[in-house]
Amino acid sequence: MIRKPFILALLYLFFLLAGSVYGIGEKTITLGSGSSWELMEKRQGIAEASYIRPHPVLVLAGGVSGIRRENPKDAFLSDLHLSFDEGRPMAFKDSLGHYDVLVSAELTSAADPWSRVGKGAALFNGKTGADKPEGPLVLKPRPGALFAPGSYIRDFSIEFWLYPQSLETGEQVLSWYSSKPDGKGGYINQRIVSAVTRNRLQWTFSNFFFSPGFSAKGTQDQKTVTFLSPLLLNRAWSHHLIRFDADLGLLEYLVDGRLETLVYTTSSGREGGDVYTPIIGEDCHLALGSRFSGMMDEVRIHGNYLEKAEITRYSGSGGRAETRTLDLGYADSQVLKIEAFGGRTSNYSGKVRNEYAGNSPLSFSDHSEMKFFIRISNSPYSWNEVPWIPVNPGTELQQFRGRYVQLAADFYPGTDGETSPYLSELRVIYKAAEPPPPPAYVAAVARDGAVELTWRASASRNVGGYYVYYGTAKGEYLESKGPIDVGNRTSFLIEGLKNGTLYYFAIAAYNKPENDERLLMHEPGEFSREVAARPLVQTIARLGE
Repeated sequence: MIRKPFILALLYLFFLLAGSVYGIGEKTITLGSGSSWELMEKRQGIAEASYIRPHPVLVLAGGVSGIRRENPKDAFLSDLHLSFDEGRPMAFKDSLGHYDVLVSAELTSAADPWSRVGKGAALFNGKTGADKPEGPLVLKPRPGALFAPGSYIRDFSIEFWLYPQSLETGEQVLSWYSSKPDGKGGYINQRIVSAVTRNRLQWTFSNFFFSPGFSAKGTQDQKTVTFLSPLLLNRAWSHHLIRFDADLGLLEYLVDGRLETLVYTTSSGREGGDVYTPIIGEDCHLALGSRFSGMMDEVRIHGNYLEKAEITRYSGSGGRAETRTLDLGYADSQVLKIEAFGGRTSNYSGKVRNEYAGNSPLSFSDHSEMKFFIRISNSPYSWNEVPWIPVNPGTELQQFRGRYVQLAADFYPGTDGETSPYLSELRVIYKAAEPPPPPAYVAAVARDGAVELTWRASASRNVGGYYVYYGTAKGEYLESKGPIDVGNRTSFLIEGLKNGTLYYFAIAAYNKPENDERLLMHEPGEFSREVAARPLVQTIARLGE
């Protein structure tokens, strides 16, 4: 006697093999987790991260845009951009192409999540660099660069992220050097130096600003400016911005978006008077990290007075990811639901925290969240005419039918811009509208210039009609004419055939359409058993005339 638990186990095994765990006949497309994210074709402000979960996840790309620009024209005023995202120091480059980048063998790199922005940061070990005495990383301006020899600079901005390891006095974060002829056979040494002094950064602009009528005739035409940062913390990221307004002669220093110092490079030392502006001399170069221990990220120079810098880790505008067109296999297939797995991540001063929320709406108390959208059609073209419709993961869906589907996810950071939601897995659960089985019995009777076909109806209750295929070679049907849609009948006379030619026939059933969308062709099922007949002149009919 078979026991009941054994029968239940057999039933469970049957259902598991016959269909997915969601139900018999239901299928699943999985993105992420053990699969790749290749199907996420369009990504704006979204990156893959491998340190959050065992498999790569999708997360907001931390500050990839770098600057929140009120005026798009400001994009053309960028002069230097070092992202350090290339992965190794020898590949570090100015993405704008205005400066040559020379690195020492002493320089290394730090990867995400330790970087502040993007995939990497420059990591300095406190040494100058035996092969690069100017510093571990040196920038040489090319012609046309803002700090190229002979340039007359008006507005400019310099910004970077800094992560000190020890803040030892004498460490130099940034050093710019140039020599300018003094008109007497000698040279004026020009300097911009940002060096650590008692846990602060001391900035010195020496012989950098010159009076409007400067002609290299004396030191009275030059101005030296010095100021200090607030106290800095070891092992914490801080954003530093120097910006200059040439109309006012206003030099400002901001740390983490807060104005710390402002000075006037004017003849009066305050607002008003002649404005002293930068003039670049010869043999100039910019060095980063001499004797500095720690990290730097996103070093930028701009040819404008930067109104506002992006100092949060994640842009407030968020990001978006869209799948490519997913094929469900058959027209009028039904999307039953989508499921989203993920959580949120944060990185405060290098301390990474990841919170896995599993299969949930992915909306958190700090307002970091994800929103999901779907659009579906029986045609893979003209997506612009199909609207995106918001959906909630895990909710049963009813109205979404079609063969082709796209999903989208909007990512939004937390209120302080320091946390991001992440997506570890996305599932599309659907029921394919598989066509009915073919007729089990088909017969062909030859006529004069025609063949009469009859067949037994398909066993499915959802038959919308039948296609009749025919051709003059076994298994090869006339594609130029295409199949004949005979509707929901069980016999059909094909006329206009050539007497004496052997024709082959097969029949396939198709489903009833589930919506009002017109299809160019219903999705046919499998072919029936092939039958053959040769139209001939009917001799009996002639004798009876």
